[in-house]
Formats: sequence, C-alpha cells, structure tokens
Amino acid sequence: MTLPMTVPEPGLPARVRIHEVGPRDGLQNEKTTVPTEVKAEFVRRLADAGLTTIEATSFVHPKWVPQLADAEDLFPCVSHLPVELPVLVPNERGLDRALALGARRVAVFASATESFAKANLNRTVDEALAMFEPVVARAKAEGLQVRGYLSMCFGDPWEGPVPVEQVAGVCRVLLGMGCDELSLGDTIGVATPGHVRALLAELTGHGTPVDRLAVHFHDTYGQALANTYAALQHGVSTVDASAGGLGGCPYAKSATGNLATEDLVWMLHGLGIDTGVDLGRLVATSEWMAGRLGRPSPSRTVRALSHKE
Repeated sequence: MTLPMTVPEPGLPARVRIHEVGPRDGLQNEKTTVPTEVKAEFVRRLADAGLTTIEATSFVHPKWVPQLADAEDLFPCVSHLPVELPVLVPNERGLDRALALGARRVAVFASATESFAKANLNRTVDEALAMFEPVVARAKAEGLQVRGYLSMCFGDPWEGPVPVEQVAGVCRVLLGMGCDELSLGDTIGVATPGHVRALLAELTGHGTPVDRLAVHFHDTYGQALANTYAALQHGVSTVDASAGGLGGCPYAKSATGNLATEDLVWMLHGLGIDTGVDLGRLVATSEWMAGRLGRPSPSRTVRALSHKE
C-alpha cells in the first residue's frame, strides 16, 4: 500500500487520539436506515483497524433520529470490544438507557448559538445547558467519562460568524458542570485556521487545559485538514473524524461530511504523529461500508488508494 513519506515537524503532538464518529455522526444523516448487523460489523472493523475510541450510537428519541433507533440492539453487539464506545445522551432518559446497557462514556450536545439550540433542541442555550446539568452530574456520580459537544463554534447558518468570546462562555459552563472533554464543532464547515487559533487562544488563555479540548471539523469548504493542523500547532491532540468522510447534521442543512478519518491519518502519519491506526485496514473498512451504502466514499485518500491497489 502507498504510504506518505514521514517528515516529522517540531512542536506538534507525538500522538493523536482519533475520536471516530462514523457509526453515530456518520450514519445519523443517512436517508435509509442501515441494518443493525451492518453497523455492528462497521464498529468491529474500525476497532480492528486500530481505532480506540469509536462513538457507537445515540440514545436520542427515535422520532428525532430514526437512523439510530436501534441503540438498544446495537450496543450489546459491540460492548465486548476492547475499545472505548462513547454514546450520545440528550437528556436523563437517554442516560438511563445508556446506563442500563453498561455504557461508560457518554456525551451531551450543546450549541454555541441560540438559533441552532432552537432548531436542534427547541430550547434556548441556557435552557439546554440547564437540561444537561443533571445529566452530567448523574453520569459523573456513576463514574462515567463525559464529553461535551459544542456545535456552531465558528459559524451558524442563521446568525453568521460566532464571536470567540460567546463560544468560550458556553465552554466554561460545560466544563464547570463537570464535562471531562469539550469537542469544538465547526458544524457547517466555515472555519479557517486563523479562526481556529483565535478560539483556542481564547480558551487556553483563560485557563482551559488544552488536553481537555478536541476539534470536530466539517469539510464543506475544504478547510478541515488545514484547521486540524492549526489545532495541532496549538497542542490539541484529540481529533474527531468519520471513516470515509460520512456524515453531516440533520438540523443544519448546509453541513456536509465530516473530516474523513483516512485523510486525517494520511496527514498525521506524514507528520510522524502516532495514531495506532492501520491505514490499509481503515481504507478497506470504508470501501466495505461504501458498498453497503451503495455509493463511493467521499474520502480523497480512500479513492486514491483504492485506485492504486
């Protein structure tokens, strides 16, 4: 298999943990429901490729995300795997369902803007945060790791550019209620490297440890890898990505696919950054899933390597 030439660059993290979101964020926007057994096999193949954190599903009400209505069936099929399997829990009922199945890592999903909070949760930003507070408190009391997703960190389809101070304020609330990690989401893919650096500087400059931050970029304008590189330069070492570039957001119509895990791995390995991921197995997994979905993978690396093999 073709691999990038490794040329390490000083000042970057020695290792990056990839938070794989394909099975949840990647599949939630599919027009047709993917069978549970296919989802389970997808998770197994991702684990076999060396990914150690794989977001399995969401315990949201099936009415809102019908593609993930099989959470209770799926999670027991993969819970034995030797990897971390975070799940999304939108409220206390979702947490109850996750706890009943033995989940040990959960995530809540907040918004940096009022418009998206209304569209996604039918609440104001403050109302949504108030809803999450008891969820996070209970999860922490149960010994769970809690991630806080924050959407619209860089731009909002209704409100336009989002001030970094506004985003940082919501971040501080999420950390204050007990979130172990924050994932900063560029939900509609409008961020550029300078904007990324500005937000990270605002957060770390006011005391947020960089090791509690992750980044989640969409590639709407082809900026996801450039933005990731800017985050690496700032010391971020957890990056969200979706195998094959699957996914988007059902409540933000301008959102296109996530950063493809293969494209991320190609760049990181070229920089000499350890990921623990076998690129060949990962590409084969995304090709397999693309076949199940009936369309080619949008990942440039998958397409390039598939043509070479």
